Amino acid sequence: MLHEYRDEIHQLKQENAHFARIFEKHNELDDKIEKAENGDIPMTDMEIETLKKEKLLLKDEAYKMILDYRKSKA
Repeated sequence: MLHEYRDEIHQLKQENAHFARIFEKHNELDDKIEKAENGDIPMTDMEIETLKKEKLLLKDEAYKMILDYRKSKA
């Protein structure tokens, strides 16, 4: 997720527990979605879409936190 912000992500994960939880939850959802799409875990298309939307919301929140962090360090 957001690989171009690797340094900021590393710092935020160390300094901000909320960001760390968001990041971890995003990765868990990514893994679950991949397994569902590969047929490793049974899930309906609607359930997969719901997980994708949740993952996107987490990514948006994390992205905003990264941008705010960058602005605070400028």
